[in-house]
Amino acid sequence: MRISSFVILGAFSALTSQAADWPQFRGSDGQGIATQSKPPLEWSDTKNVRWKAELPGPGASSPIQHGQRVFVTCYSGYGLDLNSPGELRALKRHLICLDAASGKVLWNRSVAADAAEDEYNDRLSEHGYATQTPACDGERIYAFFGKSGVLAFDLEGKQLWQADAGKGSSGRGWGSATSVVLHKDLVIVNAADESSAILAFDKATGKQRWKTDGGAYLEKVYNTPVLVPVGKDRVDLVLAVQNEVWGINPDTGKLRWYAQVPISSNMAAGVVAKDGVVYAFGGNRGPGTVAVKVGGSGDVTKTHVLWTSTRGTDFPTPVIHDGHLYFANSQGVAYCMSAKDGEIVYQERIEAGRGRKGIYASPVMADGKIYLVTRTAGMAVIAAKPQFEQLAHNVMSTDSASFNATPSIAGDTLLLRSNSAIYCIGQ
Repeated sequence: MRISSFVILGAFSALTSQAADWPQFRGSDGQGIATQSKPPLEWSDTKNVRWKAELPGPGASSPIQHGQRVFVTCYSGYGLDLNSPGELRALKRHLICLDAASGKVLWNRSVAADAAEDEYNDRLSEHGYATQTPACDGERIYAFFGKSGVLAFDLEGKQLWQADAGKGSSGRGWGSATSVVLHKDLVIVNAADESSAILAFDKATGKQRWKTDGGAYLEKVYNTPVLVPVGKDRVDLVLAVQNEVWGINPDTGKLRWYAQVPISSNMAAGVVAKDGVVYAFGGNRGPGTVAVKVGGSGDVTKTHVLWTSTRGTDFPTPVIHDGHLYFANSQGVAYCMSAKDGEIVYQERIEAGRGRKGIYASPVMADGKIYLVTRTAGMAVIAAKPQFEQLAHNVMSTDSASFNATPSIAGDTLLLRSNSAIYCIGQ
């Protein structure tokens, strides 16, 4: 196993202390927007790359950052070649900590896979065994490794606990993809594939605190739940499931409300929220978008569903800005959709590489710009406005690996990872 890092532009001062962290998938609120950041518009192998660190294996999880540390997961030992995957017992997940200023690897902790893990196949090869993004609360890092469980580590890499999330396989060979969500003293995971349930664990001990059984509603549901404020004193955990949107009490796991909606199939895109409304999306075989007002109790279908559309994303989770939803589907077509009524404002093709799934990652936004990473053709940067304008097209020409992970933004830097390396992009 080989891990190395190098600084391309030489030594530079540490990131500013006031720069916002990116502690979990799609940022602190799960919406994919860095409000105070200004990452570069353009970069290449030799321009605006502060450092590059090679990784011991692939992964589709996002890097996260807390203070001066970057954390990322990957896997090794198995499932690296579809024609010759190797022995499942050799599979390991890695949680790696890097110095945010230099890219130096501070520690690397490996976790042996459970024997119940799905065997490598053409479906799993789309994303692999390290797709779930970890989360950090400043005291611990929490990672979800599918059938190998939920784990907690301290900031120095000491494993504190490991909890079982189930050994099932309801997703028909697609594996697991949902990231952890932190709420008060709880670690919450959508364990749809492993146990057809939403699970919450105690942060300090790993003890299961509650379980919400989902049954067939959670079949092929791969999206990460989002915490949405409802008024001053209430927060709902919102999740899109088969033909419904759920609002769950995150303290107890009890279902507060649900809305029946026409979205279904392989549901990978997460919900987004703005001003008391959530937007949920169907999968690649049942695309569509719905807008639902949060809150209420019981069946709110007749009172809270604001509109539905047959158009929408498939895998990437959109961002919402100034009354518009922005996303690009796996075919490499960028969309702007009105959040008011679901009407398509524009659809324009961006360069997305070859193959059926040119884009797997979700967009992120900063400084009025939307960053869309493609699997094999670099990253497109478009303006966050209802008129299509592509501002830049950035390519790492020396990295031939796939870029499946959603980028992260911390301060004025963008963290971009491929199946072989992680890059810190900054002026």
